[in-house]
Amino acid sequence: MHSTNHCLYLCFTNRYKPDLLLNNHKQHTTMKTLIKSFALALSLGIVTSVASFAETNPGGRPKMAASYKTGIYSTVSGKLNIALDKEIGGHVDIRLKNADGVVLYSEHLGKNERTCRLRLNLNELEDGTYQVEITNGVDTTTQNVTVSTNKPSAPNRVIAIK
Repeated sequence: MHSTNHCLYLCFTNRYKPDLLLNNHKQHTTMKTLIKSFALALSLGIVTSVASFAETNPGGRPKMAASYKTGIYSTVSGKLNIALDKEIGGHVDIRLKNADGVVLYSEHLGKNERTCRLRLNLNELEDGTYQVEITNGVDTTTQNVTVSTNKPSAPNRVIAIK
């Protein structure tokens, strides 16, 4: 019976040895660190993949800029004609601005439109300098337009007979 008690004592003491408790704590801490590292690596992988799928177009610039050709000319009757031909695949904006930069007229051509023919009546505008701005989002063309009223060199005289 004495040997049985000794075995129980040895088994009991080996079971709760401080060395074993310390090793279990180290394993538990190592496991926590391993899980945290794995979670961090997984979240970084997700963030990286989401960032790579995000739009890589900074500043809202168009992905594809359409090239265009313009012709701008005025008529004797005070109208401004604008002819624009562009490629399919990108948009183009046409704006008429005053000297302060205020947009007086705007026309948007979508990506599937190819041509635009405008006739703007400038008779109601005050004398001054205006700008026609044409842009595809990447390149901008600006043309200055001067509106002035011709003053007659000789005053008109009326001759009446009474």
